[in-house]
Amino acid sequence: MSGRAGDDNLRASLMMVLAMALFGVEDMIIKRATATLPVGQILVMIGTAGAAILAVAALMRGQPPLTRAVLSPPVLTRNLAELVGTASFMSALALLPLSSVSAILQATPLAATMGAALFLGERVGWRRWSAIIAGFAGVMLILRPGGEGSGVATMLAVLAVAGFAARDLATRRLPPSVGNLQVATWGFAVVVPAGLIILPLGPPAALPDARTLAELALALGFGLAAYFAITAAVRGGEVGAVAPFRYTRLLFGLALGMIVFGERPDAAMLAGSALVVGSGLYSYARERRLAQRRAADAAAGPPPAAGGGP
Repeated sequence: MSGRAGDDNLRASLMMVLAMALFGVEDMIIKRATATLPVGQILVMIGTAGAAILAVAALMRGQPPLTRAVLSPPVLTRNLAELVGTASFMSALALLPLSSVSAILQATPLAATMGAALFLGERVGWRRWSAIIAGFAGVMLILRPGGEGSGVATMLAVLAVAGFAARDLATRRLPPSVGNLQVATWGFAVVVPAGLIILPLGPPAALPDARTLAELALALGFGLAAYFAITAAVRGGEVGAVAPFRYTRLLFGLALGMIVFGERPDAAMLAGSALVVGSGLYSYARERRLAQRRAADAAAGPPPAAGGGP
């Protein structure tokens, strides 16, 4: 690797860590807000404000928020998956410890790998299948069905992982004409109907006080900053070098859960987290190795034909 490429990867990796820290703070603030406001109301407020801000930013970049592409199957699939994933994640965040939700969320790349094999025809060998199974075993250790993570909270956490994995898979199929700001605008916009759907299922909407409004505005600011940081990270470095730093979100989730909410992760939760992260890192490393091998084979060209010839 050249020195310039190494510097680019270092900067991109630091941007990824920054993005994960910002996401962690956003999660913490939203969890605090769920103590006084219903999840559905929070989704409507953050979705409306975020979509409006990103729509203006998209227009300033020459990316109209409303285009025919929004009706294309990949975009519709992505938006539906975003709706399911975000609504489930926020609901799980209100019911489970922040550290547990942060740990479970780390299984999303493994779920995406499984989805790519089952629905997109990608080839996944036994090693990565083993990593997927180990990662989901880690999720079971964290949730412990029949214990603290049983019932609705467990289903919501698993549904959030499935929704975000489907969103990531659909993102791979987006038309090239669709810009990042358009995708982000639609992602925030679909959160609004999600909030309206689940609002009748919980406590009635309440008038937030000035402090809660300020905290939600701060959460939105951290979320938007995280989005731009992760975009810069993905564009600024090699995916294989940058992507593993997504797992630092777990560290921030654990730290904030302990400091702000007084959570004390037990041995089973820590062991499950280690399984999830370790499996994900192995899957990343294996996928990168296979990609390098395919690139080397392509550069070498086809083997020479047997027989004579000049």
